[in-house]
Amino acid sequence: MQIHIFRGPGRVFGFTLAPTGDNLPGKYAPWTAFKTIELNRHAHTPGVDANECLDDIETYGVHVTDAHVRITEAALS
Repeated sequence: MQIHIFRGPGRVFGFTLAPTGDNLPGKYAPWTAFKTIELNRHAHTPGVDANECLDDIETYGVHVTDAHVRITEAALS
């Protein structure tokens, strides 16, 4: 699955299916396009837990990390 990664402030990153990143939480804006990757379940991907990321995208539409630690729910509240 093609995932678009955006950089927020500090070490915050947002992962989404939306190429524009318009569904990323505003509290960490501005978001800057970082890169697009192919992400698959159970595949080792440096810097992100693929299963956790895809679960969040399925549930919330986004996956958000701070220094590689998942903060998705806190980012959306």
